Amino acid sequence: MTALLIVAHAPLASALLAAASHVYADRMDAVAALDIGPQDSAEQAEAAVRAALARLATPGTGGDTLVLTDVFGATPCRAAQAAAAGAPRVRLVAGVNVPMLWRVLCYAGELPLDALVERAVSGAQQGVLPVAVARRQNQAGRGLVDDQVHHHDQQ
Repeated sequence: MTALLIVAHAPLASALLAAASHVYADRMDAVAALDIGPQDSAEQAEAAVRAALARLATPGTGGDTLVLTDVFGATPCRAAQAAAAGAPRVRLVAGVNVPMLWRVLCYAGELPLDALVERAVSGAQQGVLPVAVARRQNQAGRGLVDDQVHHHDQQ
């Protein structure tokens, strides 16, 4: 299975990890989250990403790791880019959301790394769509009490 590292502004990475474990509890041994706090420098963030990548590189993952970050160009993404530079078996995708995460976890054991990147991007895109708000239907409600009818009156 491809390892997965979520790198995001605190506390988003941990929250996404919790959402992932809610649905894919059996796959959490190859998944890690790294929250980057406002106090973390770029150097600290990069070192933390490097350490997390090293922990995830186990024989069970085949050395392949997919890194998901929240915002392209922000500190978590830049730290992940720097840490993954020159690593042939690490891929990075920015714009993580729950549909992307679940899609990755669904296929992490089946697809090679580059195909998994494509699934991640398509999952994120397909998970964002406008949703119509249901209009309230005419239904007989219970009658209003006198206090409810005159709630705007001064007493």
